Amino acid sequence: MVNFSLEGKIALVTGASYGIGFALATAFAEAGAKIAFNDIKQELVDKGIAAYKEKGIEAKGYVCDVTDEDQVNELVAKIEKDLGTIDILVNNAGIIKRIPMTEMKASEFRQVIDVDLNAPFIVSKAVIPSMIRKGGGKIINICSMMSELGRETVSAYAAAKGGLKMLTRNIASEYGEYNIQCNGIGPGYIATPQTAPLRERQEDGSRHPFDAFIVAKTPAARWGTPEDLMGPAVFLASSASDFVNGHVLYVDGGILAYIGKQPQ
Repeated sequence: MVNFSLEGKIALVTGASYGIGFALATAFAEAGAKIAFNDIKQELVDKGIAAYKEKGIEAKGYVCDVTDEDQVNELVAKIEKDLGTIDILVNNAGIIKRIPMTEMKASEFRQVIDVDLNAPFIVSKAVIPSMIRKGGGKIINICSMMSELGRETVSAYAAAKGGLKMLTRNIASEYGEYNIQCNGIGPGYIATPQTAPLRERQEDGSRHPFDAFIVAKTPAARWGTPEDLMGPAVFLASSASDFVNGHVLYVDGGILAYIGKQPQ
């Protein structure tokens, strides 16, 4: 029988106080895992803990800047002391800056690369030795469709996510022999509070232009939801995916497979 259970597993989901990370951690908890998460501010951690409690989940929250290697090493040591060896890591924490490339400062570009690419390297590096000692583990990187596509104003984000896709493949290549599977999830456009303004109806009742654009470009003809990502994440975190390695699973409603409608 296929085993999707995460009973007895310890999962760290970075930046999981809300949004996609919160949804993935909730899915892991429902599958039996114990949850640890971090955020960059105590107030965000506190909000996250309260949100998990509302769902009946006892999550352990920690303040940690995932771009700081010393803080990350301390975080992993605390989790190992409080819960045990991390079996599942989701590198979810990320930022985006929508700025035309020629107007973007190099410091802004570096900040996006630091959070979206360097941090997954730092956190993965911190958990892999214990995974090796334990006999295996799962690393899931949130890669985004921008690891395959370009778009106006997201040069840094696309560069980071493209790099993260290749980091995913390299971790799989380097540590697969230790029963560590490293895969990615590439979410499509997901309906979250942050994207709500882009989905508001206009005064005349028509769709927001960006909403209309996304729905037209998606064969499923809708935005995704955080719940759409839960099943794929549990699959990649469980023993059901033990021979899946170095793969990016795009959960995008078919956008990447679709050239778009022919103009009428």
